[in-house]
Amino acid sequence: MILVDEKHELNGKTITFRGARAEDADMLINYLKTVSGETRFLMCEADEVNYTAEDEISFINGHNESEDAMLILAFVDGEYAGNCSFEGKTSSRRTKHRVGVGIALFQKFTGFGLGRLMLELLLKKIKEQGFEQAELTVVSGNDRAYHLYESMGFKECGRVPHANKYDDGTYSDDILMVMPLQ
Repeated sequence: MILVDEKHELNGKTITFRGARAEDADMLINYLKTVSGETRFLMCEADEVNYTAEDEISFINGHNESEDAMLILAFVDGEYAGNCSFEGKTSSRRTKHRVGVGIALFQKFTGFGLGRLMLELLLKKIKEQGFEQAELTVVSGNDRAYHLYESMGFKECGRVPHANKYDDGTYSDDILMVMPLQ
């Protein structure tokens, strides 16, 4: 599914949300490399981001052409700030009611409500598609994200101890969170 452009005002800033386009591929790869290096809370290290433009275009097209997935880009006063997405867990009829959620922002765009605004829009689109349950994973230690998700109705339902091992030998847990949508 493709999001039609939406504009919002937030703390004196113009926020534009839109669907991803093939011409965004290089920008999205560079973004992923940067945000992966800015925080320990994403899925990989910056040097592990090895997507080609063709890989990213395939990812974009897959979300745009799907009835149970969406990729939303966020811009603050015209500058790319990050994205959020959902993908249905449609491997079987038993899991068709569930959807996985992801979100990441450049660090300079955190802390002023953009993440909340993005998730509100994403959850609205998820509900419109008829999903009954949203799910996400947050890394232990990412207290701001955890509290945001909790304040929006997500509940912790489990942990994977030592799910992430960092180059310095330390670990963090994955915290599984779920939100009923009915």
